[in-house]
Amino acid sequence: MQLSLLHHAARWLLGIFLLLAGIGHLTWARTEFQAQVPRWLPLEADLVVVLSGFVEIGLGLALLLLKSRRQQVGWAAALFFLLIFPGNIAQYINKVDAFGLNSDTTRLIRLFFQPVLIVWALWCTGALAGRKKQLAD
Repeated sequence: MQLSLLHHAARWLLGIFLLLAGIGHLTWARTEFQAQVPRWLPLEADLVVVLSGFVEIGLGLALLLLKSRRQQVGWAAALFFLLIFPGNIAQYINKVDAFGLNSDTTRLIRLFFQPVLIVWALWCTGALAGRKKQLAD
């Protein structure tokens, strides 16, 4: 399946975004990310942040380097974005300030960006088009 230059640019941008976010999980933004870990999760918040940071770094590198597996990586990234969504919901419900999200309005607006990330991951890797093609065959 041939992807456009726009697809490739969007994939690279998402890969770099994930790579930087993952590094942030392990370094400068570690405390901020801990604010997004749901209180009901039976794991230490710092452990969740570190583990999710490693996953983000892995996904970012995979988006940048694994051309032959880009559709699978797209599905993995979309699944990751779905799995971390409860953290964004918890931040909103518990009124936790982090990353400049210091009002109910900004935290609510943030919730609408998670589906955008999911669609972005699926679109820029050709995962959606690949799945549609498989179903049609």
